[in-house]
Amino acid sequence: MNYLAHGYRFIQTPLLLAGTAIPDWLSVVDRKVRLRSHRIRSGMDQLSDDDRQIATGALQHLHDDDQFHSCPTFLMLESTLSVRFRRLMPDPFDHRPPFLGHIVTELLLDAVIAEQQPKVLDRYYHALAEVSPEQIQAVVNRLATRATDHLALFINRFRDARILYDYQDDVRLLTRLNQVLRRVTLPEIDHNCLEVLQHARDLLRSHSRTLLEAVESTALPKLF
Repeated sequence: MNYLAHGYRFIQTPLLLAGTAIPDWLSVVDRKVRLRSHRIRSGMDQLSDDDRQIATGALQHLHDDDQFHSCPTFLMLESTLSVRFRRLMPDPFDHRPPFLGHIVTELLLDAVIAEQQPKVLDRYYHALAEVSPEQIQAVVNRLATRATDHLALFINRFRDARILYDYQDDVRLLTRLNQVLRRVTLPEIDHNCLEVLQHARDLLRSHSRTLLEAVESTALPKLF
């Protein structure tokens, strides 16, 4: 799952919403910093009420991913899109098709949520604007396997960039995908892949409800 799919249920609780984004923020800004469920749970009692909301959001993210990545519909979509990308990248040693099958499914689920709820992105970013990046970084540094001093600055950049709006357009989505590919040192994709993105968008429109229900049916109880 991606940012919006993790967070859209919690827009009324900005600190919890921000917490749901933490593992994805860390995967971009500092991949060596890890939040583990057992560390979050064991450190929860030492946190203030506000900090517990942030920690609970991170825990919700980890729980969501466990449910989502084992969902039969997600596995089907990931496989279908990997095959479509493989037709354009026939080299068996090209690692991009399975990677793209995975992340395109996740990013386009965000796009479909935004399409179905026209004001949700505005509300998402408005909620993020209410939280302190420094507070979020401090909570991470209390709970993670190692500390980071890069997260707060990145959160500010993330809020300014508003990348989630770009997922609603295939050309802008392709640009964002190439940014991800560069970050993981894989070759960029070209406009031939737009046909796969168009097909993927239709698939996600058809299956979004099943994907979201797989996560919503097993929501964590509030821990704050």
